[in-house]
Amino acid sequence: MKKLLPFLLIAALVLSASNIHGDLVSAESKNLDELKKEKSEIEKKQKDLESEKSDTEKKLEENKEKQNSVQSDINSLDQQLADTQASIQSKQSEIDDTNKEIDDLGNKIEELKEEIEELKEEIKELEEKIEKREALLKDRLRAIQKNGGTMRYIEVLLGSSSFADFISRTAAVNVMMDQDKAIMESLNEDRITVENKKTQVEDNKTEVEAKKVEVEDKKLALENQKEELVALQGQLDQQMAEKESLMAQLEEEHEHLEEIELTLEEEQEILRAEASAKQKAIAMAERELEQLNKNDNEQASSGNPNGIFIHPANGRISSQFGMRYHPIKHVNKLHSGTDFAVGTGTALKAPADGVVSRAAWVGGFGNAIFISHYIDGQSYTTVSAHLSSMSVSPGQEVKQGQVIGRTGNTGNSTGPHLHFEVHIGGYGNPVDPMKYLR
Repeated sequence: MKKLLPFLLIAALVLSASNIHGDLVSAESKNLDELKKEKSEIEKKQKDLESEKSDTEKKLEENKEKQNSVQSDINSLDQQLADTQASIQSKQSEIDDTNKEIDDLGNKIEELKEEIEELKEEIKELEEKIEKREALLKDRLRAIQKNGGTMRYIEVLLGSSSFADFISRTAAVNVMMDQDKAIMESLNEDRITVENKKTQVEDNKTEVEAKKVEVEDKKLALENQKEELVALQGQLDQQMAEKESLMAQLEEEHEHLEEIELTLEEEQEILRAEASAKQKAIAMAERELEQLNKNDNEQASSGNPNGIFIHPANGRISSQFGMRYHPIKHVNKLHSGTDFAVGTGTALKAPADGVVSRAAWVGGFGNAIFISHYIDGQSYTTVSAHLSSMSVSPGQEVKQGQVIGRTGNTGNSTGPHLHFEVHIGGYGNPVDPMKYLR
């Protein structure tokens, strides 16, 4: 019985080793199936992204057509506004001219009023002269009447003492008669002059006042027209504001769609690169399976699903994973990684063994390195962004701790730092990196 015991122990050890080997092969086969399933899911996601990209491009085209239509409306409104503003300026010019004309007419009326006042004084003086002449004529007529009218002149002539005296008296009588005639003619002329001046000044004043009323009516009409044009301008300004607001919305939507399109293209490229990296991971797993078949006692390493990555760079945390106010876009959005405050040029280390799927400029990430990892049957993707330089290339296998680049401030960054992300099962499924860092 003692002799059989060693053989029994050996047999038990062989059976145990066989079971371990079977378990390892079974687990590794299961891992390969999971990898193939993940590859299939990536291919499906790529097709979905293609469809989403097509929809986005269609929306971009529709948005551009709307922008063209709105721009046409804006151009038309611009022309209407220009025409309206020109009309307003023309009306204002007419109003200014009318105001000047009203001022001139007002000044003319004031001048006529002054002229009327002067004429009143002149008329008053003329009337006083007329009164004096009329009084003089009345006195002379009374004297003539009292002395027998024209017979008085004959008596004067007949009372001449000599021919020379007769001639002298005749001349004197003629002078007196001429004076009387002159007084009467002057009196008549003064009366006519006064009446004419009164009539002329009053007519001028009436004409100017009528003209002023006409011009004031014209000014009122022009101001009403201007008010209508200003109201029209207000309506056009409102329409323009609405169109410009709509255009701003369309441009913002277009930028968002372009950003989505860019993100889709980048994500497609990332997924294509990941698919290639995972193919390589599958090939590596198959090689490991073959190696296990050859080495029955070799076991695959297993680790803790938490704390599986080393810190890619040492530095204090400046921004945690989660929702935050974006410092550049000024909106609340998911910060899908952890930021480490490190200076430009700090060495960047591979957080774990893996295959580089992408090392390039990726939109807001700037220079970024994407690595596909396969650890304990689970695939991961890590992203290190805003790098100043990269020393690896797509398809390259890297080892944990290997320097793969230098940190920096490229892309949408407000200062030198490292943005680090962890995605489970492939890019697009971000988780808090701190839960997976040692």
